[in-house]
Amino acid sequence: MDERTEVDVELPPGVVGGAGFEAFLRDGYDKLLGALYLSTGDVNEARDLTQDAYLKIWERWDRVRVMDDPNGYLFRTAMNLWHSRHRRAIVAARRVLHGRQTVDPFSDADDRDAVVRALRTLSPRQRLALVLTELLDYPSDQAAEVMKVKPATVRALATQGRAALRDRSELRDG
Repeated sequence: MDERTEVDVELPPGVVGGAGFEAFLRDGYDKLLGALYLSTGDVNEARDLTQDAYLKIWERWDRVRVMDDPNGYLFRTAMNLWHSRHRRAIVAARRVLHGRQTVDPFSDADDRDAVVRALRTLSPRQRLALVLTELLDYPSDQAAEVMKVKPATVRALATQGRAALRDRSELRDG
């Protein structure tokens, strides 16, 4: 996502560790939003998930701020939220029933749009494995923690996703 998102945070007075949370939010907001956009393919859903994930983190900030990897916990929280929504299939059902296509605010960026479309053709697990390992540079063991699978599964899913993208690319070109 090329545009920097301005994050304006006002926490209630007296919130313990508020300044630390504000910095945490500002430092990671765009990265999480971008990862969720690539995972979901819908910028509005990505924004909702990002906000919901930060809200959950803020509610638990006294515990999260002392964790070894608060960003990992943030991404895991966001992905869990996305999986919950995905399992309910609300968004997919609405798209199918109403025949609406998501409006892509980045339609002028053909390359970015092509990547998003290609990622949408993958299974949710392959897409998530690629986003975590390729775009966010998570090693397979950290990605495995987020996905709640074994590192070998992450590597296999990422390999399958890359192969599927390569095959689709060859079909278009050939």
